[in-house]
Amino acid sequence: MRSILWLIDNIITLYVYLLIASAVLSWLVAFNVVNVRNPIVSQIGEFLFRVTEPALRPIRRILPNLGGIDISPIILVLGLFFLRNLMFELFAGMA
Repeated sequence: MRSILWLIDNIITLYVYLLIASAVLSWLVAFNVVNVRNPIVSQIGEFLFRVTEPALRPIRRILPNLGGIDISPIILVLGLFFLRNLMFELFAGMA
């Protein structure tokens, strides 16, 4: 059981890192620091978009429009941390 918890914990941590990378890349593109016409940057951006957008889209639908500020990655990270801690508390009580 511990190995399954360890695996889920690492998957959640990896996904949080991907969310952070996606947010940072979107800021870099918005401020013209990186060029999206570069094939490598384009591929990385496309990968991050495809990995993170399915989880962020429902949150964006629920949130009101805050202008140019997107807080959906922050809400998703908080939700993932809550889910991870809840999972550890539930399975620690069973063991």
